[in-house]
Amino acid sequence: MKNFSTLVFVAVIAAIVGGAVFLDSWDIPAPVADVEKVIPDERFPR
Repeated sequence: MKNFSTLVFVAVIAAIVGGAVFLDSWDIPAPVADVEKVIPDERFPR
C-alpha cells in the first residue's frame, strides 16, 4: 500500500508540474474583437 500511495503522489505532482509548464509555454492569442458599450450619463455623478 505504501508503494501505491507513493506512486499516486508522484503522479499528482507530475500532473501539476506538467500543467504549469503547459500553461507557461502556451501562447494564448490576444482577443481581436472590438468591444463598444454605451454607458448612460446617469451612471456618472455631476
